[in-house]
Amino acid sequence: MGTEFWQYDITFWLQKLNSTTDGLSSVEARQRLSKRKKLPHTSSPFRQDLKLFIRQYQSPLMLLLLVAVMLSAVLGDTSDVIIILFILLSTGSLSFWQERNAGRVVEKLKSLLEIKVTVIRDGAIVEVESAQITPGDVLLFKAGQRIPADCLLIEANLLQVNESSLTGESFPVTKDPGVVAAKTSLANRSNCLWQGSSVVSGSGKAIVIATDEDTIFSSIAQSASLTVETGFEKGIRNFGLLLMRVTLALSLFILLVNLLHHNSLMESALFALALAVGMAPELLPAINTIAMSAGAKRMLAKKVVVKKLASIQNLGEIDLLCTDKTGTLTEGVIVVADIVNGMGVSDNYVRELAYWNAFFESGYTNPIDEALKNMALQPTLQPQKTGEVPYDFNRKRLSIAVSTSQGGLLITKGSFTETLSICTQLRTEQGALVPVTDFHEALVNRYEQFGSDGYRCIALCYKITADTIIDKSMESDMIFAGFIVMHDPVKTGVLQAIDRLHKLQINLKIITGDNRHVAAALAKKIGMNNAQVLTGEEMSKLSFEDLAQKVKKISLFAEVAPQQKEQLIRALRQTYTVAYMGDGINDVGALVAADVGLSVDNAVDVARDAADFVLLERSLSVIANGVVEGRKTFANTLKYIYINTGATFGNMFSVAAASLLLPFLPMLPKQILMTNFITDLPYLSVSSDNVDAEQLKKPGKWNMKLIRNYMFVFGFHSTLFDLVTFLTLFYGFKVSESVFQTGWFTESILTELFILFIIRTYKNFFKSRPGRMLFILSLLGLGLTLVLPYTPIAHTLGLVPLPPLIALTLFVIVLLYVLTADALKILFFRYHLKKKTVSD
Repeated sequence: MGTEFWQYDITFWLQKLNSTTDGLSSVEARQRLSKRKKLPHTSSPFRQDLKLFIRQYQSPLMLLLLVAVMLSAVLGDTSDVIIILFILLSTGSLSFWQERNAGRVVEKLKSLLEIKVTVIRDGAIVEVESAQITPGDVLLFKAGQRIPADCLLIEANLLQVNESSLTGESFPVTKDPGVVAAKTSLANRSNCLWQGSSVVSGSGKAIVIATDEDTIFSSIAQSASLTVETGFEKGIRNFGLLLMRVTLALSLFILLVNLLHHNSLMESALFALALAVGMAPELLPAINTIAMSAGAKRMLAKKVVVKKLASIQNLGEIDLLCTDKTGTLTEGVIVVADIVNGMGVSDNYVRELAYWNAFFESGYTNPIDEALKNMALQPTLQPQKTGEVPYDFNRKRLSIAVSTSQGGLLITKGSFTETLSICTQLRTEQGALVPVTDFHEALVNRYEQFGSDGYRCIALCYKITADTIIDKSMESDMIFAGFIVMHDPVKTGVLQAIDRLHKLQINLKIITGDNRHVAAALAKKIGMNNAQVLTGEEMSKLSFEDLAQKVKKISLFAEVAPQQKEQLIRALRQTYTVAYMGDGINDVGALVAADVGLSVDNAVDVARDAADFVLLERSLSVIANGVVEGRKTFANTLKYIYINTGATFGNMFSVAAASLLLPFLPMLPKQILMTNFITDLPYLSVSSDNVDAEQLKKPGKWNMKLIRNYMFVFGFHSTLFDLVTFLTLFYGFKVSESVFQTGWFTESILTELFILFIIRTYKNFFKSRPGRMLFILSLLGLGLTLVLPYTPIAHTLGLVPLPPLIALTLFVIVLLYVLTADALKILFFRYHLKKKTVSD
């Protein structure tokens, strides 16, 4: 409906959408929404669950095995087909159930972060969730808000919008009501607001033309991948592809060997396919999803909402946290200590100017204006607002025009430097006006002294004007009125939180727009004594290469402009894995540039949208809790990777060797799949396993070289004990085919169950306590393995009871495997951790 809507005026669209400049009624909005929700793109929970269940069987190996099983059924091997299908169904159901629960966690997290929009309904201004808007709604926008739909402007006041997500242009564009030609390019449609863009400054009022799939942003998103792969995701993908290739190659080799041994084609194919399914890392995506969703659930309990699941692993990797001071290191509650004139003396007239500037400000809510509005005041001016020049990050000022009984006033507050630069006169204590140049040095000194005393300070100026049209060009020839002196106390417990971060080997750097004196005073209070300071002005004189070297030794960055924050983060990433904490419009670039972006639940929409995590409480302790949970998730995911790596290479090489030595299959296809099913039981609970405190003290890093070395060392160790089992059974005891298969079935499962307890810790396995569910499911798998050969269904699985001497021998082999694997593990990780420490 909204095709080329920018070529028509507001009147046309109000009539077409049957709306008014006062918006829709609540009843009409609900009716339109109910019609939209009947569209076929919405799927029921049952259909979503069905798709997820089917997805468990969509891997090429699984599909090949299912085809082979069906073919086997046609050839008459019914009992084997039933058993194999039952095992496959059970394995898929376990994985489905865990992934389904993980998906529900993700949906809950999404609901916590629903963006609210300001809409006019029934003629009143209300806030609703962005999903509840419909074409014809009239929305109000201010700085920091995300635009949820394609809209046509009705009104605008110095409105500037960031459209980089659509056009790639990083500079804000100015928006005004009007009509533009139908063929105007996207970047030049100045009368439109687009979904996916955000308000940088100013305010506006617009009518919704298109939502959901009908927006420009949606069409771009559908034609291009917007998903950015994290470092951990890339490592996981490459690792999975490597194992898959090796598994397929060895499976083909084993198939050919069995065919050469004159086994039947169907039997050999089923064996090779079952082996490939059993050894391939088919659970890796599910384990990764389950581990991350479990981590997200634990984080939520500790007041950290995960926006992007894949970023959990990145949070565990960070070794540097960059943050502003307000709200994180300080209480974030602005207290107005005093309002003084240029002479440094408390002044009621200046206090009243500050109050009315804050009272009439209509941009985004901020702590300074809230503090000023809450001041006790006996007003004398009784003004009426006539205009506003909103704050922006270039001017660093906010101006309010008012009319009073004494005439018109333009009241401006903002950065001391920027405000002083537009003043030509100064108001004295007696109310006289004198040239500001006579007091310039004294004003600068007073401003710096406030900072050295730990106070945040902004300036206030004004001028008398009769103009009725207000714009930023009027901010000239003004009268310097005085200073707004504020105090934000250090947050309780911040010193302990910083100490905890240091124990987690996470450095802390402060990046703030405040002046160097205020920043230095705060740094001293939180224990950063003699911290080196780098200002934005000094930064601007450095090349990127010089900056990347200099920032290593700097802990405090002050008077930093918004674009410099992003530059700083990129420079720091040359040395560190960086998390950045921000909640304002000026933090968005840095949030996107950081390895991990952190924001808070009351941040502006655009900051929350750019962040990977949203904190329900702005605290360093909450961040530390999140890092610990990220490291737990990382460690538990690696456990499966380590186990799967060793087991895959060990068992595949063992089977390859056995296929050359034995005149029969070392294990039946259904036995291989049953092995896979039993060992998958505890693997699916690895996400809830306990992690040793020692593993949480350092950032977790993806290390493909370490995994590859582990693969060869432990794969060889596993193969060695498999070969000992083969030789003992076949040449030592000269057992029958069914006894051999039962013996290797038992030994294979037991070693895979025990290696999980060994690899889950860097210490001796008996010194580390496993998770409750992991322990219970492992015991269940152990009991099932030992009991199966004695059950009524044993013959259908090709299993037989083992003679006592053979069972005892296998027990000794498994015991030796456990003891040597545990010793080898300690030596392996001690060597690699020591090597890493030396290289660092």
